[in-house]
Amino acid sequence: MNNQPTALSNNFLNSAKYLVFDGTYFHKDGCLAIVFDYQNKVIISSEYIERESFHSVYPVLLDLKNKGLNPIAITVDGHLKVIDAIKTVWPDIIIQRCLFHIMNQALMWIRSYPKTQAGKDLRLLAGKITWIKTDADKNQFINDYSAWNKKYSKFIKTLDSSAVAFKDLKRTRSLINNAFDDMFHFIKDQNIASTTNILEGLFSQVKHQYRSHRGLSRKHKISFLIWFCYYKNRLK
Repeated sequence: MNNQPTALSNNFLNSAKYLVFDGTYFHKDGCLAIVFDYQNKVIISSEYIERESFHSVYPVLLDLKNKGLNPIAITVDGHLKVIDAIKTVWPDIIIQRCLFHIMNQALMWIRSYPKTQAGKDLRLLAGKITWIKTDADKNQFINDYSAWNKKYSKFIKTLDSSAVAFKDLKRTRSLINNAFDDMFHFIKDQNIASTTNILEGLFSQVKHQYRSHRGLSRKHKISFLIWFCYYKNRLK
């Protein structure tokens, strides 16, 4: 058996136009990062990197570009340094923010039982993010979020800046504001994935298999993970 599986052909890479990127961590010594062809349901690249950072992700993406990968769009979970790396390699690419990650992060930051009515209303609104499927859903969300901002902006300014309620509302609102421009591309182009959930399922599978091989050295662990991804492609 070779140390590394056979790479995909340049012709295949050139045909892959809609991607999903995500990573999952194994303890504290690294991250399995996957570039996925959403249309063909094929893993384009699986690399074990230090972390989801510009320094780690950029060389992986640049290598793929040099081999012929020139995508139209990519769906990501929102790591800003990863997005910077993507835009550096492909300046004109469409970035779709994962709706599930936005919703999940917003619900975590706003907490299960917000103390203010502003927080309660924002939690209800954030919980509907993954319901967005159509232009009508998008417009409803935009209208509801604009109405929430109009109703509570002055109230938020009256809160003590050290108060938990203020911090929760501020960072949840910032999360949605920063993601806003890249939340809805999938509505216009249905080839774009609205979430990275397809990779979350894959990560669950690989971690389940890896648990049966605990005790591997780091070198053998990386080899196991890369070969697992290779055989997932072969089984399609």
